[in-house]
Amino acid sequence: MNAQSIGWAMVFAGVAAVAFSAVAAALRVRVLDRLHLLTAATSVGVPLIGAGLIIVRGWTQASAMLVAISVVVLLTAPVVSAATARLAAEHDGLIDETSPR
Repeated sequence: MNAQSIGWAMVFAGVAAVAFSAVAAALRVRVLDRLHLLTAATSVGVPLIGAGLIIVRGWTQASAMLVAISVVVLLTAPVVSAATARLAAEHDGLIDETSPR
């Protein structure tokens, strides 16, 4: 296998992870279940797609932007997910506003 094949396999795996997470999230009823699936998509799918595209295209200015986008998504997705889950849990009455953060 050459680098192009590995890169396209990574892109395909990332797109598949995002697609499967989106379909599974659409089938869930509870917000927290959907959020759990979509967090996996952003934590696994986006870095795989970014790394695969960098391998396919080589190192260019666009590759640097892909690295920056992937890092930002990878670092912020868990934080946004936790904040959204906290608000959803408060809204559903699972926790109250005064519980420790």
